[in-house]
Amino acid sequence: MHDHDDAPELAATRRWLERAVIGLNLCPFAKAVYVKQQVRFVLSDAELEDDLLEELAEELLRLRDTPAEEIDTTLLVHPRVLGDFLEYNDFLDRVDALIEALDLDGVLQVASFHPQYQFADTDPDDPGNGTNRAPWPTLHLLREDSLDRAVAAYPDPDAIVQRNLETMEKLGLDGLRRLLEDDGRAS
Repeated sequence: MHDHDDAPELAATRRWLERAVIGLNLCPFAKAVYVKQQVRFVLSDAELEDDLLEELAEELLRLRDTPAEEIDTTLLVHPRVLGDFLEYNDFLDRVDALIEALDLDGVLQVASFHPQYQFADTDPDDPGNGTNRAPWPTLHLLREDSLDRAVAAYPDPDAIVQRNLETMEKLGLDGLRRLLEDDGRAS
């Protein structure tokens, strides 16, 4: 497990967060914690699911034990394991079981992002899948109370999903890919 800010995988993840998540306003709550430097980026070198699960447990406990002012949320980027989306999706059951085993249910949750993310009952090339497509497989650790506060302060949280689908329909998956390219923003 590394905190290498200069790793290309983390650079790509930061670009995705800045240009897609914040830039396209896919998550209206992301900008505040990002500008306050309360987002922890962790690059996992795990090549086996069990090792990743162990790292996830460490990061969940770190988030639990650290004040939100220091770390509000964590992105655990794992480029060497679970590159296959179906395997990744199956792994999320183990993530849920881990949260329960650590007695963190209702305290922390994990959101899922993957380069081949596909919602149930959609085609792989459905633009809506772009809302959960990150450059690398990523587990996003969130505090339930931060989420509750953000949603409570937002006038119409249900509108976020619909607006995101409309944004992705306009942009398209190719547009998203171009937006995230290293050589500049989409034209």
